[in-house]
Amino acid sequence: MDTGTHFVMGVGLFGLAQLDPAVTTDPETMKSVLLATVIGSEIPDIDTLYRLKGNAKYIRNHRGFSHSLPMLLIWPGLITLGLFVLLPEMNVLHTFLWSFLAVFIHIFIDLFNSYGTQALRPLSRNWVAFNVLNIFDPFIFSLHLAGFALWWIWPAQCGKIFLIIYLTIACYIALRFWQQRNLLRMAQKQVNLHGRYTVTPTFRWNVWNLIVETPEMAKVGEIRNKRIHWTGRFPTKDLLHPAVKESKKAEPIRAFLSFTSYGYPKVFERPYGYEVRWLDVRYHYKRHYPFFAIALLDHHHHIFYAYVGWMSREQLDKKTKQFIS
Repeated sequence: MDTGTHFVMGVGLFGLAQLDPAVTTDPETMKSVLLATVIGSEIPDIDTLYRLKGNAKYIRNHRGFSHSLPMLLIWPGLITLGLFVLLPEMNVLHTFLWSFLAVFIHIFIDLFNSYGTQALRPLSRNWVAFNVLNIFDPFIFSLHLAGFALWWIWPAQCGKIFLIIYLTIACYIALRFWQQRNLLRMAQKQVNLHGRYTVTPTFRWNVWNLIVETPEMAKVGEIRNKRIHWTGRFPTKDLLHPAVKESKKAEPIRAFLSFTSYGYPKVFERPYGYEVRWLDVRYHYKRHYPFFAIALLDHHHHIFYAYVGWMSREQLDKKTKQFIS
């Protein structure tokens, strides 16, 4: 999820912690648990600092080891140790348990969007993504804001308020799974092609992205109100183009392909040679694919520029033209 959602969930967990007598009866533990839930809800995303080393490094590492199985214990341990230095009178066990819950929920809920995590490391480096929540889910965020308002009105009931909120979120996620499953079955029946079907969420409740992959092509579209609207297709024969094969030698392209199994290339002949755009077809809006990798090659298929990242179509065209000029 996005940083804002993780933050409100951290504050919400502190509200839930008011059900714990060890927290409510000890001012020092109250302070430590507030810090533990907020920090624990954010700290797995500290790997965002990899952006300082470039997009390729960031894409290879974001939501990788920082969201892995060992970090479920390492992050809470580090948080508890740091807070113990600041608040030595706190209840160490309960501070650790609430920081563990915050870290666990951060890593767990990140599994439900299309980006996913490498949560099974070191057992597996595969990306796990359940594709039922958008990176920013308005319902989950708004539910927390409503909880804060109720907390202000009835401060003595905040524990019960957030218990109800988190049970509601669990039911909401189950509903999204049910909705996704039904749409997947509907798409398989309507399209009637043999291949891999993927349904991913968008910002809008009643709009989902659809990807149908066959040996010949990948078809991309939207499901709006249970109707399929096709927006693009990618012939798999383009994977055999010499420029596409050569583009895989560039580090930005390798980083892109290490992250997604939904990458498809488009090849454009240019006066200088070739432009190869690798597009992650899970993310598309109005025929634009904002997450991509690009390689520019000369007529002899030598790479002289490569880039990976998130960008609008206009920004991409402008960036490419500026480099060429």
